Amino acid sequence: MNNKKEQERAELHKTIWSIADDLRGSVDGWDFKQYVLGLLFYRFISENLTNYINEGERKINPGFDYAKLDDATAEADKYNIVNEKGFFIKPSELFCNVREKAKDDKNLNVTLSTIFDNIENSAKGMPSEDDMKGLFDDLDVNSNKLGNTVNERNEKLVKMLNKIGDLKLSDHDNTIDAFGDAYEYLMTMYASNAGKSGGEFFTPQEVGELLAKIVIGDKKEVNKVYDPACGSGGLLLKFAKILGKENVKQGFFGQEINLTTYNLARINMFLHDINYNNFNLAREDTLIHPMHWDDEPFDAIVSNPPYSIHWAGKGNPLLINDPRFSPAGILAPSSKADLAFTMHMLSWLSAKGTAAIVEFPGVLYRGGAEQKIRKYMIDNNYVDTVIQLPSDLFFGTSIATCILVLKKNKQDNNILFVDATDECVRFTNKNKLSDDNINNLVNIIKDRKGVENKSYLATYDEVKENDYIITVSSYLKNGDVDTIIDIEDVNKKLAEVVPKQQQIRKELEEIIKELEVDYHE
Repeated sequence: MNNKKEQERAELHKTIWSIADDLRGSVDGWDFKQYVLGLLFYRFISENLTNYINEGERKINPGFDYAKLDDATAEADKYNIVNEKGFFIKPSELFCNVREKAKDDKNLNVTLSTIFDNIENSAKGMPSEDDMKGLFDDLDVNSNKLGNTVNERNEKLVKMLNKIGDLKLSDHDNTIDAFGDAYEYLMTMYASNAGKSGGEFFTPQEVGELLAKIVIGDKKEVNKVYDPACGSGGLLLKFAKILGKENVKQGFFGQEINLTTYNLARINMFLHDINYNNFNLAREDTLIHPMHWDDEPFDAIVSNPPYSIHWAGKGNPLLINDPRFSPAGILAPSSKADLAFTMHMLSWLSAKGTAAIVEFPGVLYRGGAEQKIRKYMIDNNYVDTVIQLPSDLFFGTSIATCILVLKKNKQDNNILFVDATDECVRFTNKNKLSDDNINNLVNIIKDRKGVENKSYLATYDEVKENDYIITVSSYLKNGDVDTIIDIEDVNKKLAEVVPKQQQIRKELEEIIKELEVDYHE
């Protein structure tokens, strides 16, 4: 492990935690994250734009500093700057200049609100308009949560501007992606304290790294990466971290239904220095209104879609003819959209591509429509690998989830089953995949061989004879594989058992009565 990197990261996290301490009691949870992320984003784009302009100008004028330029002179080149960077900020409205005057600005809240509007409006009518629209909507500098009076609110804003301004994020000697790491740490802080609501849009970093490495394999580059339920965009950005953003040739594509989360995903792209013309994120319901028809197919797909949510299903008669779902001849149940997302991704997967999807365990063994969809995927040789993950990896749930790996260019018709239930370390109150755990799993998948108590390569005939059930425990019958419990199935069995129990009790009472009569006689 790189000691310098860990020291930088620890210092960064310590400073972010101190901001949380300063705001504790007035700005909690989600609101705290909004303010810190919003101001962090404001600082990043200010410095990113300044560095970009300075780099070009200093080739001619070594002493040039955009931050010291007058607004009128800067605005003369506004069109070209927006066309290249996607936004424009006047020198007087840069983070560093606003921070410098913040303590003496009696109308700081108005100043910031105006600046945020100006940044968004700078992209109006330009190709980046949709990428910038609404990015500051969740950062309410006039909220009573910051204080009951303007002065109280401004005091909090000054404190946050200074704390975020003091973060060592721009030092060229840094070995970490500081802005991106600050973002991920904030998201982890929030998700770990927010339970289910926080975990809905955040996949632990190490799980994302495993998904990306499974999809990447031995490749040095991919054409484009796609996530149909992209949340805050973390899974997409793992490809930039592992391969380098320049090696994701045609960019990052994703769709997200939740507005706030969609905003977070776009902010995340900017904070990882992905230019607006290298990502295409859309806000809509992927299953009903997919927004990237013109961009599919994709060679690389990763996703952690929401578990067992309701969707239109057979309630929408048009969906059975949708080319994404029609090949299976049946739709995923209306009460469980898991395999609807899976079929969507399979449809948009290229002939040479790989998809790695986090799945709820029930999709691997439940009957009915889900069994028929599994049959379609297995009969057509699309299922490559099934991995049983350790329990308690994700925020908001302790369920042991799975990874389903799909391919359309398999070299055999076998399916590899991998038991990863012991591939974890305990970290605070959650399980975590270490670097060694991730590397072990990636190597097992690459080798594609049976390893005692760890992996099993099942033939198509074995899976077919097992009624297309693809739980890892069905093929690796060792004591370490967690038993998967389907709550609905348990409730169904209980509903059958309870009446039987009552009947038996009634019969026993009658027998006891008869015995008592016989005894007294």
